[in-house]
Amino acid sequence: MFDVFKNRLEIRGTLVTVTALRISAGRSMEPIGSDLPVIKDIYGQPLIPGASFKGALRSRLESFLRGILGSDRHLVANPANENEWSISASEMKELKDQYNNDRLLTDAIINQTDLVSHLFGSPWLASKFQVRDLTVKPDTWFGQYQERDGVAIDRDTETAAEGKLYDFQVIPAGTLFEFQAVVENAAEWELGMLIIGLHQFETEQIPLGGGRSRGLGVVRLEIEEMRWIDVEGHPELLLEYLRKLVNQDSDIYKNATDYQDRWIQKLIEYLNSKIPDPKATAV
Repeated sequence: MFDVFKNRLEIRGTLVTVTALRISAGRSMEPIGSDLPVIKDIYGQPLIPGASFKGALRSRLESFLRGILGSDRHLVANPANENEWSISASEMKELKDQYNNDRLLTDAIINQTDLVSHLFGSPWLASKFQVRDLTVKPDTWFGQYQERDGVAIDRDTETAAEGKLYDFQVIPAGTLFEFQAVVENAAEWELGMLIIGLHQFETEQIPLGGGRSRGLGVVRLEIEEMRWIDVEGHPELLLEYLRKLVNQDSDIYKNATDYQDRWIQKLIEYLNSKIPDPKATAV
């Protein structure tokens, strides 16, 4: 699948914290400071792991697909539970025993892999979608964190449990983070799925981090640039792309926003072909 370069989508933008954000680094063992600090980079500045953004996006897309396609694990899997993977470890072993040809094995794996894993990857399939860790924009960050108090509630007395007071750190609202992502060798329906997922972040519908029941974690993605190159079947265009890439000439790229409607339509057509026939499942 990755042996031939076909296409590339580059996405750049800004992620804005609409409310305070808490992505915890775990309980601190320091004698002073917050009990639950946020994740920071080596310079002590706030950081949003790319995996956190990608995981939240994946979860939202899986929920959409379950609503459309049902609970067939070969269409929509649950990455948190191995028993609900589209290909379990034992099934993978059976496939390897069945196919001694790498090409045939790869085709069999792809055919049995759930739809979201085609784009986001799985233990047996590399991801086509990579998100860099989101670093704070230095000209918008002034070194401020907020400290908030929390307390565990005794369910019997419905009052604060003794000795359960703690504090946690949050990133203030209005903090800006650099967003950069890349997709390579994606099918048009996969790109449509990604566009729909990113739109959920653009409209503040996917929260990040912890404390969401407290109102934390509302973020907004502001996409500033989407660059697209498609060289499949055109070796001369790939050569021109490589030449211009070395010379730092971006003219070879196209504006990906011109293709969004087409990609979404391809997704709709693809999902329509996968929707179970109610007559076939009727008892």
